[in-house]
Amino acid sequence: MAQWTSAVGAAQLARLLKSQQDRPAGPGSRRPPAYRALADGIRLLVLEGRVPVAARLPAERELALSLSVSRTTVAAAYEALRSEGFLESRRGAGSWTAVPAGNPLPARGLEPLPPEALGSMIDLGCAALPAPEPWLTRAVQGALEELPPYAHTHGDYPAGLPALRSMIAERYAARGIPTMPEQIMVTTGAMGAIDAICHLFAGRGERVAVESPSYANILQLMREAGARLVPVAMAEGLSGWDMDRWRQVLRDAAPRIAYVVADFHNPTGALADDDQRRRLVDAARSAGTVLVADETMSELWLDEDVRMPRPVCSFDPAGSTVITVGSASKAFWAGMRIGWVRAAPDVIRSLVAARAYADLGTPVLEQLAVNWLFSTGGWEQAVEVRRGQARENRDALVTAVRRELPGWEFEVPRGGLTLWVRTGGLSGSRLAEAGERVGVRVPSGPRFGVDGAFEGYVRLPFTVGGAVAEEAAVRLAAAARLVETGGAGGTEAPRTFVA
Repeated sequence: MAQWTSAVGAAQLARLLKSQQDRPAGPGSRRPPAYRALADGIRLLVLEGRVPVAARLPAERELALSLSVSRTTVAAAYEALRSEGFLESRRGAGSWTAVPAGNPLPARGLEPLPPEALGSMIDLGCAALPAPEPWLTRAVQGALEELPPYAHTHGDYPAGLPALRSMIAERYAARGIPTMPEQIMVTTGAMGAIDAICHLFAGRGERVAVESPSYANILQLMREAGARLVPVAMAEGLSGWDMDRWRQVLRDAAPRIAYVVADFHNPTGALADDDQRRRLVDAARSAGTVLVADETMSELWLDEDVRMPRPVCSFDPAGSTVITVGSASKAFWAGMRIGWVRAAPDVIRSLVAARAYADLGTPVLEQLAVNWLFSTGGWEQAVEVRRGQARENRDALVTAVRRELPGWEFEVPRGGLTLWVRTGGLSGSRLAEAGERVGVRVPSGPRFGVDGAFEGYVRLPFTVGGAVAEEAAVRLAAAARLVETGGAGGTEAPRTFVA
């Protein structure tokens, strides 16, 4: 019986491998033999989760033709991977990817490191900050005071607590967007919201237009739901959205839904202006595409003179085109898994009905905590603290990276939580691997793209500041030196760092 559960075609694997371009060799750098480079490339794809574990690889002859190399090169690469535990084979069943015994399975998204690993590893993988106290504690205490009446019920509220739905609707109305509670569904984080939307609107095989780059975890969620991702390239820098390109893709591909982060885009930090938002909504309406606007970063402006544009849904007064997703996780705390959907009432009813076969509802205590924050003014105070933390971290990280890695290029975003960095020609995948060895965890650019795009980038979140940000930049520079000198097998022991 075959041990593989999926398959990777020769053309697809060749595209992924081709994206791994390193800087041209400098003095003293070592170029590995062709078979070794191929083995290393496949191993990196497995370690990053871009080729799943237990995925059947193409036959040697097929891959050799796609890569324009000899079959002997591919055979030697497969044999090297087998000896290292990254490939298993059986006569008649082919060869499939594996991980050596004792190694953790690679993540396909950006999961946070466990707290016990943070002593020796600086985690730049997860764009989340510690909770803003004392507001978390106060919110939970306030929720406990409001809990007793709910404890006498079954506790399942598929659309969310009525009090919280009303409060979220009022907050939209205060932004100039009339909203009824019937237009709100509370979810388990923004991921839960987008998962529900995808299952309702984009069945297996449906096209979904996404920004390129886009948020890695959402891309993976859509892939696993069976969506066919249609990337729409972002414009250079922080100008963000190329409206002519969006209109063409929506017209020609006719995707069922389109997913955008118009407010301090993850990962680039770009902010769409009013005209871009209006034109994007018009293009989606003309194409019959449902536009999903992710607002999770909308309150995280970091510079005082930023003028926030109107919400995307304000350009869709009839509510027929735009579905808005919000969350407490980015602006407040990732551990507060409360999100919400704003849509037309009939869409909300469909989402709620479908939820009976998913998670039934969102935890009551967390909903009460967020409602306490919204109703007491605690939310505004906590978010102001969050902005201050992110601003200080951003400035410290920018200064440290510019000092330690002057060849890396980026624009400083005026909000959000992430810095999108061009790595001076180095492979982001190899930087991520080298970073693990020197004690800094950083996600490579291809996690945020489709089919191997953005190999020359990494994403750096504003989650560390001060001396930790300086140390993170030092370790990134050490990782870059390993990549530049071809030190794929070398090791630099990470230093234990105490903030």
